[in-house]
Amino acid sequence: MKKVGIIGGTGYGAIELIRLLQMHEKLQVKKILSHSQYGEQIASIYPHLTDFIEEPMQALQIERLKEEVDVLFLATPAGIAKDIIPQLIDSNIQCVDLSGDLRLSSISDYEFWYQKEPAPQELIDKAVYGLSEIYPEQIRRANIISNPGCFPTSALLGLIPALEHKIIAGKGIIIDGKTGVSGAGRTLTENTHYSGTNENITAYKIGKHQHIPEIEQYLTEKAESPVKVAFTPHLIPMTRGLICTMYGQLTKATTEEELIQLYRAYYENHPFVRIHKEGTFPTTKNVYASNFCDIGIHIDQRTNRVIIISAIDNLVKGAAGQAIQNVNLMNGWEETLGLQSIPIYP
Repeated sequence: MKKVGIIGGTGYGAIELIRLLQMHEKLQVKKILSHSQYGEQIASIYPHLTDFIEEPMQALQIERLKEEVDVLFLATPAGIAKDIIPQLIDSNIQCVDLSGDLRLSSISDYEFWYQKEPAPQELIDKAVYGLSEIYPEQIRRANIISNPGCFPTSALLGLIPALEHKIIAGKGIIIDGKTGVSGAGRTLTENTHYSGTNENITAYKIGKHQHIPEIEQYLTEKAESPVKVAFTPHLIPMTRGLICTMYGQLTKATTEEELIQLYRAYYENHPFVRIHKEGTFPTTKNVYASNFCDIGIHIDQRTNRVIIISAIDNLVKGAAGQAIQNVNLMNGWEETLGLQSIPIYP
């Protein structure tokens, strides 16, 4: 049994880690660390955890962490993990960063899009991008994982097979993303206040969302040529769930059936990606609280475009679930360990 520490213990990503790790037979939560609320019982903030986590939250002490933890999840805001992970490199701790600190290979891109001081280039170069279905071999050899963002997980899993097989062009890709309010975190804002969110849909961070360079970087790598996307995220009045509807220009003649078969072959050995049959499409409800990514495909012959719809739970496959999936890969365990739950419905 490996001992787990979670930094940033009061955020939604951390709470989802705790829920999922209760079902894991080889990982056990031993330490929850919180800078702002150490000394408190986590059940005083989240009463649903009563009787599950007895030890109070602790402040970060690097040397104690090295002695007491085997796996560390950093469920922190951007700008924090980059200062903690370098202090752990001389240990055997497996680190999974759920923030965006190590996702971009260019430190200048990070400075521009995140408006924060970047991680050292040496640290970025040591981290492996944890898109589990796309980079499994690299993840198996890694000790530091940069967990993908929620929108990039949905968008990349939906677009990579078509781009890699030169089915769609790298120019003119449009991504229309929609996420539940939990994607904005616990901090209350005008946009996430009930009266501003209920019965309302809001486009936000238009043209400047920090997930844009992440999506473009890994699409470019797989397409082997520059890829630019137009991405607009929307906040919708539901708690959790995320869906991307993506549009790409066809570069060769293909049928819907052929493209669906290509996607099924591409993800054949990846149990968390489910490809819909022709004429059916994903919904967020059908992946709710699960680690699945559901993908549906339609070819619009009139406009010569492919429409790809990709749905995930933003807190599971888009954060905590994929982080655990990566730890499973890092340790040579079954990829599905602790993540086999059926989606919650209705």
